[in-house]
Amino acid sequence: TSSHTRVGILNNPSSKIKESNTAIARGILTAFLTQNNSHLKSFLSKLSKEETAKSLAAGTKITKFLIPGMDGNTFEKKYNTLGLDLIKTHQVFCQEVLKLLPGQMAVMSNGR
Repeated sequence: TSSHTRVGILNNPSSKIKESNTAIARGILTAFLTQNNSHLKSFLSKLSKEETAKSLAAGTKITKFLIPGMDGNTFEKKYNTLGLDLIKTHQVFCQEVLKLLPGQMAVMSNGR
């Protein structure tokens, strides 16, 4: 409800990090890096649906879920070059600094 609110995502997967099981996480990170806020919210809502996860697991390309108005070329280039190292870095931060167990979720406010 406020234009002064910021949202970020840290990934803390519970399983081995592979391209095949990180499509949604990489899609979220790519959207944060390449899209404006108006498209970001709609795209994240679409990615959070169970049908989307099932479709991606079945082999559907993530670009099928892009929202009209999104910069598809920029998204696709970044998505295809976004390595798994970023997700691994998130995982290490969550477990070593935040002391979360693998897969454990948390909400942080003001860095706490």
